[in-house]
Amino acid sequence: MDHHSTQSRKAPVDGLWDFTYGRRTCRPRAPHSSCLPTFPQPWLRMDPGDPSGDPVGDAAGTPADGQDPLLFLQALRTLWSTRERQQLREEAWRGFASLGDPLAGLLAMLESGQGWQGTGPSLEVWVACELSCWLQARPCPGLAQGSPGLKQLQARAVRVLAKSTPRLVEPLVSIFQLQDAERRPLLAHIHQLHQDGKFKEAIMLGTKLKLQPELDVEKMCTPLLLQDKASLVERYVAGFPDLQRRLLALMDSWCRPGFDIRTVSRRLPQVTPRRLEKLSPKALMRQVLSLREKYGLDPALCPHAATQQCLAALRFLCCKRFVERSMSQENWADCVQGLVGQSPWLQEQLLQLLASHGDTATATHCALDLFLPEGRLPATVAAELSCLRLQESSAPPRPAGGPSADRTDGHYQLPIARRDIHFLASWEDLASHEEELLQPGRVVGVDVEWRPSFGVGGRPRPSLMQLAVEGHVFLLDLPVFLEPAGGLVTLAFSQLVSRLLLDPSITKLGYGMTEDLRSLGTSCPALAHVEKQLQGGLDLLQAHRQMWMADEPVRGVARAGGPRGLSLLVQQVLGKPLDKTQQLSNWDRRPLSEEQLVYAAADAYCLLEVYQALCREPARFHLLDNLARSPRPGHSKRSGAGELPGWQEASAPALQVPVAEGEDAAPAVPARAFRVVCDNMLQGLARSLRCLGVDALVLGTGEDHRRAAEVARQEERVILTSGLPYHKLRAQVGAGRCLRVDCSLKARQQAKAVLRHFNVHVTHADIFSRCQACNCDQYLKVSKNLMRQLMWPSDHQEGPSSIGDEAAHSEDIQEAGLALEEGPGGYAYDPPCRWLEATDLQAGVPATLGNGTRLQLAGVPAGVLARPGLRSFYCCTGCGKVFWEGSHLGRIAAHFSEVLGGAPGSRAQPPSAPPEDQPPTLPAYFRQGPTVKVKKAPAKRT
Repeated sequence: MDHHSTQSRKAPVDGLWDFTYGRRTCRPRAPHSSCLPTFPQPWLRMDPGDPSGDPVGDAAGTPADGQDPLLFLQALRTLWSTRERQQLREEAWRGFASLGDPLAGLLAMLESGQGWQGTGPSLEVWVACELSCWLQARPCPGLAQGSPGLKQLQARAVRVLAKSTPRLVEPLVSIFQLQDAERRPLLAHIHQLHQDGKFKEAIMLGTKLKLQPELDVEKMCTPLLLQDKASLVERYVAGFPDLQRRLLALMDSWCRPGFDIRTVSRRLPQVTPRRLEKLSPKALMRQVLSLREKYGLDPALCPHAATQQCLAALRFLCCKRFVERSMSQENWADCVQGLVGQSPWLQEQLLQLLASHGDTATATHCALDLFLPEGRLPATVAAELSCLRLQESSAPPRPAGGPSADRTDGHYQLPIARRDIHFLASWEDLASHEEELLQPGRVVGVDVEWRPSFGVGGRPRPSLMQLAVEGHVFLLDLPVFLEPAGGLVTLAFSQLVSRLLLDPSITKLGYGMTEDLRSLGTSCPALAHVEKQLQGGLDLLQAHRQMWMADEPVRGVARAGGPRGLSLLVQQVLGKPLDKTQQLSNWDRRPLSEEQLVYAAADAYCLLEVYQALCREPARFHLLDNLARSPRPGHSKRSGAGELPGWQEASAPALQVPVAEGEDAAPAVPARAFRVVCDNMLQGLARSLRCLGVDALVLGTGEDHRRAAEVARQEERVILTSGLPYHKLRAQVGAGRCLRVDCSLKARQQAKAVLRHFNVHVTHADIFSRCQACNCDQYLKVSKNLMRQLMWPSDHQEGPSSIGDEAAHSEDIQEAGLALEEGPGGYAYDPPCRWLEATDLQAGVPATLGNGTRLQLAGVPAGVLARPGLRSFYCCTGCGKVFWEGSHLGRIAAHFSEVLGGAPGSRAQPPSAPPEDQPPTLPAYFRQGPTVKVKKAPAKRT
């Protein structure tokens, strides 16, 4: 029999209670067996004449002897209304032991009434959960599997299940072992749920009862996929390889060329798709490939997703070749040929891309290099191709080259001679330079190259490892050193590399080195997880981020189509960018071309020169620390977002935003006077800023970045962006009105960085002075009595017949509200806003304000009205969200304590709350007041 697990629940409340947060229900926690009282158990007496050994009692009705379950339920109801939970629990456990048959007794209680069929807390549901825990704690013999008595109980339980709420499913399945019950009524119930549009309930019940093999995977999963509930679908097929293959085939069929997901949505009119853009071919392709890798299935099961992946790679390559002009024709043709192959559809897509990026002559040359079939070429391209072939038959071959004839003058050049670039293709070659590489106090630049696969065909194997020291670069031919796996050469290579990477006296330089070392570890098991063990490492990517966040005019700023990454860092520090023409070349090819060798050497050696320049003049590049400190052993602890990697030396500069100081410091800006507009990628940042009182707009989905510049000019806002158009936006709004935000930081870290950068002054009075969901700053205060009337207009005097104490401790309450009592910081939340009156509501329209905003009462748990000390609620006049008191204020103040100023508790006195039996009084004017976010809501532009 399955029982409730108590290992993942929250800390006990009221002695022996655990509350399952987020579902507004409670489950009892089983005490230790030594704490259980001993009671007589008449329901365990066996009938000697019954060969099945079933307990005495009528499984189809009430037990023959023992306490009447309905009287027992009535006794519990008295305690339930007094909310004496500990006494209620003790009485329930005594009652379970006195029942003639607790299982039949539970069914009699559930069949006698319908109070448990509602959405609020119910005594019957609590009794079922408690009985499940009681049975778990008492290892006693029960009904034999397959016995007539158990079958009759299961049949009754299935009938109850058909009318029950989701909260009752788990205890019924556990108590009556419904996963082993008759399949036909259970399947009928699941089909009925599906037909009624309760797709989530149907798939969860099928998963709980392990009925997946007997259900149609397409029918069950399609509605959930349209509603963006892929996690439920993944749990549904977990442990069933055949269902996983069928699910993958279904999702792959949605990736086929020309398919429109809206045709699937139209076949299910009762389904309301969440966001169909999440089911675009690109998004579906990612989901399919992720599931294929997760389940370890054959790539042949998802050919359409692979085709979409190749198309995405073609678009990327065309951008690199024709827009950025950072690939040679030879390398571009080599990559494209491997992607297109013999696929007619991909060939057609390639021709369309060529036509959009270049003229007929460009498309003709590419068709010639890629050997595209003439029958599929446009007429103009085919005619041009015939002329080109005639010219080439009588002319010397055209030279292979990059996008321009001479790219050397404008790019970084190696300061060492060609003879100092050593290609090491044997262990003897590497051993001869071992002493030079492992010399203590060395600074070594580290880089790894591999053939680009664009995600097609799995993770590529590294092909070349570059190690740069002063005056020399060593290029290690990895296919020689890594094959065969487990060989003597591989063992000696891994030992040498381990000594280099784990020696804290040798400084290892990289740029995004974690990915390089992880790739190396996947190909060499002896070097697995070396990125976590590395000591004395310094990732220049962190220094580059610090320079980036400083937002100061440095040489070689990024621009659209310009250098990025390490190339941009080299340009900013050394004056010229790296030539990345060979970056996407075939690194598996042997011998490597001369251009590849020089590029690989420059990619590693430039790290040494950048490091030396940054150490000489850290202030010039807006670094907050000296990179030249003696390296200390790193930590193997995995770093989080926005932190330095765990293997980075402790003395590396922290990622911070400089604060304006001294004579040039910007004047302090009050939080409520600071106004920003964020792009769609910074929704979390916008919510964090609103939490601190900042007026933060967010671009809607699909809105162009140019809209941000327009809003910033019209409303005098600052632009916060994380995208490539940063420099275009800054040029449109002027200096100091646009800031690029680092997406690797968490939202709260981003908010702190923005506030420091613009010297924004935040006080405790600013916290929750603006709605985090809609950015509105106007609220109304609602008394508890009026909230009851709004939630239950037909029975506002009493509300629900029973309001459970457990709901008052749900996660919604803990996370949503603010504490009116003084917190650890000595401040309280007293919002100065006027009381809501009946005249503020539209006549004849339930719970709707005069401006048409409907109050979101569904998000208020019924039990919150039973909390002692709660006097009022707050509603946002912009979106209708309802908030109430809790502990969120103290947590937010603690999170942002380093940017908060002013004395705690410096707030205007709020209007006093009216008595519960009197209507609220109206102040003369409507005033602005703070509020708090209850749950995450999708960001929208307001």
